Amino acid sequence: MSESQRWDAVDAYFATHLAPDDEALEAALRDSEAAGLPPIAVTAAQGKLLELLAQIQGARRILEVGTLGGYSTIRMARALPADGRLISLEYSPRHAEVAARNIARAGLDKVVEIRVGAALDSLPRLADENPAPFDLVFIDADKENNPHYVEWALKLTRAGSLIIVDNVVRGGRVADPADTDPDVIGTRTAIELLGSHPRLTATAIQTVGAKGYDGFALARVTS
Repeated sequence: MSESQRWDAVDAYFATHLAPDDEALEAALRDSEAAGLPPIAVTAAQGKLLELLAQIQGARRILEVGTLGGYSTIRMARALPADGRLISLEYSPRHAEVAARNIARAGLDKVVEIRVGAALDSLPRLADENPAPFDLVFIDADKENNPHYVEWALKLTRAGSLIIVDNVVRGGRVADPADTDPDVIGTRTAIELLGSHPRLTATAIQTVGAKGYDGFALARVTS
């Protein structure tokens, strides 16, 4: 068994016993694939982690940057109370259309709102609405703009809120100063911002599994 096969097997074992997909989640993945969306949704175990973090946080309001097919959206929205709210920002109208169907099938369309367009356009408009602070922000969109998304997350949260940034390892390239890929630079800049910002305390975790070698950053807003 190769190393990647071993990672896949362990992921499948954990998913079976700790984070099994139900009919709505399976359908979301199936319909996303059928619609030609890229296979980059979080894994079952990662989705369950997001759900647990939202529950531990006691989240009532969640902001997601990057909807894709709505798999992570469904996971997090299930952690919300009946009067909770999740706003998800998605660049692609096609992805948003697929996600909206998946979310409605899961019975969460009254909890979730998808806003279509470039997130860096949607975020200022959202801020202009003067919304109540978000308890959790999940950033999983174009990595080049990660620093901007973190900055906006800070404007839209409060002391005690959580900010999660996905895909921060980039196969290990994040630690290579010679790598000038825009996604790597954006991720590296976001990590350095999380570590230096006076309102944040943060860490990052490397992961292996069905999505290969990657990881996420987790930050808590302190003031």
